[in-house]
Amino acid sequence: MKKIEAIIRHHKLDALKDSLTKLGLHGMTVTEVRGFGRQKGHTETYRGTEYTVDFVPKIKLEVVVDDSAADRVVSTIVETARTGQIGDGKIFVTELQNVIRIRTGETGATAI
Repeated sequence: MKKIEAIIRHHKLDALKDSLTKLGLHGMTVTEVRGFGRQKGHTETYRGTEYTVDFVPKIKLEVVVDDSAADRVVSTIVETARTGQIGDGKIFVTELQNVIRIRTGETGATAI
């Protein structure tokens, strides 16, 4: 099993959710996060005063999939979330040792 975490732009979330649902994904976790990378924030003006926004708001999407679906999910995220501009985000894929569904006690792939 793999845990796939994607940091994406806010406006790409709905399209990505629809694309992943079409793949047969049954669940995901979405969190609003802030951070910076090469984008390095931006400057804004408030009441005539310019200030720097160091941490850019993003969306963190987390899904857990069987090994056989991981490449398809990653490809779908890349295709759907890409704008071609700096700040499109990152995808992290990690190996999961176990998953446990609390309600039923199921473990492994059946708990996904």
